[in-house]
Amino acid sequence: MRLLIDAGNSRLKWRLDETGGVIAQGLGGIEDADPLSGLPVDAVNISRIAVSTVASEEKRLRLLQSLSSRVSAPIRCYWSEACRNGLASAYRDYQQMGADRWHAMYGAWLDYKQGFIVVDAGSAITVDYVGSSGQHLGGFILPGLHMMRRSLQVDAARIDFDPSHVSDRSPGKSTSECVNHGLAWLSSALIDRVHSDSYAAGVRDILITGGDAERLLSLGLKATFCPSLVLDGLAAIDAQVYAG
Repeated sequence: MRLLIDAGNSRLKWRLDETGGVIAQGLGGIEDADPLSGLPVDAVNISRIAVSTVASEEKRLRLLQSLSSRVSAPIRCYWSEACRNGLASAYRDYQQMGADRWHAMYGAWLDYKQGFIVVDAGSAITVDYVGSSGQHLGGFILPGLHMMRRSLQVDAARIDFDPSHVSDRSPGKSTSECVNHGLAWLSSALIDRVHSDSYAAGVRDILITGGDAERLLSLGLKATFCPSLVLDGLAAIDAQVYAG
């Protein structure tokens, strides 16, 4: 039995599997007292733990300590790589790429070898382009929707608004509408750019994952929702490493 963990800056996703079948899965907060809430009691049978994380080193070490206190199994953190199984990073220093981006791209590469775009709508929004040859063509990193909303709340003291998720992109007629419609307006610009890049590059498949994926889909992104893309890539790499 294997435990897979995708630990972002705030959210944590876990999956327990055995011989390719999912036994249980759940969501938590990386700073929660129990980030693996809902993990079955028979988790003592876990033989190994694979982790993909972009959390700070302090948070990563706390997570590893929490895992070690609960499960007596070897823990391995997987990071970005220069290449694997035909997928090649565009980064000159491949170790600088967030592990989640690499694992999401690898998860996509397993099923979409004709080329694809991966959008990960998490604390930050990342967009990565991969050609049919498996060459990563580069990407973009933008502040996520919650990060943008929080920056207005914290850094602009006189902007007082009620945060809400709306899809209305018309000009707002109150501060709350101006902020919330503005975020939808910016998201729509991102969506339009992804669509135009997809067309220009001749890449048909757009895949989306992350906590705000459904919001971008509701705003018109034409993409396939793959909620476990990072875990899928992590699982495949872990299996290959242990297979020798």
